[in-house]
Amino acid sequence: MNDIQTAFTDFSGMLKNALGEKLNPSAESFIDMVAQDGVMEFPYAPEGAVTKIEGSEALAKYLSSVSEVISIGEISKPIVHHTLDPNVVIIEFECAGLGLKTGRTYNQRYISVITLKNGKIQKYVDYWNPIIALNAIGDLSSLAQRAGDKK
Repeated sequence: MNDIQTAFTDFSGMLKNALGEKLNPSAESFIDMVAQDGVMEFPYAPEGAVTKIEGSEALAKYLSSVSEVISIGEISKPIVHHTLDPNVVIIEFECAGLGLKTGRTYNQRYISVITLKNGKIQKYVDYWNPIIALNAIGDLSSLAQRAGDKK
């Protein structure tokens, strides 16, 4: 298994633990966890970057693009916040990685608001620091508008 597969396997495992019984137990990968019409949003994405991805197929394509510019080495154990809505979970976690083209560190902290429906992730809102991302990857040309961004 290469570093990218390992990173996404670690991320998927972290999500399975964080979401527990709310998630369909047969979902093995992050893409398996997301509903076919699921949405992922990046509210803090800088100008020119992808801000919204609709559908698991577009998400898989986007994650492939990310794997070309960032290598994730470690993912922390999440802090899980359950909300008054049983279908919404908030998780906080960190990762340590490296920008593949720049060699600069990518040590990011995330807060993710996840909405589930029928055991699948229907909406995943990913809050992260764009300054850390820009420093690690150098520029946005490799990620801009590559996943069918719906601004």
